Amino acid sequence: MTFAALTLPLLGLAPPSLKRLLGGLAAGLLLITACQAAPRLALYTEEWPPMSFTNNRGVPDGMAVEVVNEILRRTGQNNPIAVVPWIRGYNQLLTRPNVLLFTVGRNAERERNMTLLGPIAMSSTVLLARSEDVLALQALGSDILKREVAAYQGSIFESTARNKGFSSIRETGSSEEGARMLLAKRVDLWVEGNVAVAQTLQRLAIPPGRVARVITLDSLDLYFAFSRGTDRETILQWQAALRDMKKDGTFQAIHQRWLPGEAPPLQVMRLGLEP
Repeated sequence: MTFAALTLPLLGLAPPSLKRLLGGLAAGLLLITACQAAPRLALYTEEWPPMSFTNNRGVPDGMAVEVVNEILRRTGQNNPIAVVPWIRGYNQLLTRPNVLLFTVGRNAERERNMTLLGPIAMSSTVLLARSEDVLALQALGSDILKREVAAYQGSIFESTARNKGFSSIRETGSSEEGARMLLAKRVDLWVEGNVAVAQTLQRLAIPPGRVARVITLDSLDLYFAFSRGTDRETILQWQAALRDMKKDGTFQAIHQRWLPGEAPPLQVMRLGLEP
């Protein structure tokens, strides 16, 4: 039996000053017990600017990171964000409970294996080439599927390219590696999310005119992803906080700062596994 369980029945027998002391201790103990009952959420993201990246101070930054930090503030949490290679974060998401990975593109397979909350941003999966090669590649028709494509390993961009019929895919460890391979003529194409292209080129000091879109392969909504077995109340807290941010305009302000000119998604949906 806990101290709180012992003291609560005694409150009616104690003098007023002792009642206040015992009542305060009992309430504090119950609060500590409740906090301990909720498992700590492990937060993972990747180097994928402008959504998430490590800034020049060594701190996680980006549009999605800012949204996460605001949700943590509103829910009274201080969980650290780990910026890791995508394949590592995704493996944690698939194998451990109480893991959040962001941002994650929505598809049917992921809805079967995780709980998605969002959307956080709207994106497109685009096929890119060196600017001088775009017209020739567009003229290939279905033969373009035979050309080599650089794709971020384990990403939805890689799976989209495979699903569209590209058979020669060179997996990379980052978006930046894909851009470097394209411009070094090690591949003919690079598949990426359109929201990340400009920042990726900027980080590599590559003029934006060096790369151009060949075709858009698919539209893509980006979400927070919670692993199977994540505490239900934690997910509901995050859902309520995100809904409130979109209602009071905080989310829209963050979105505009990082993705100027892009329309922010205002709905809040929880998809996939029921927590």
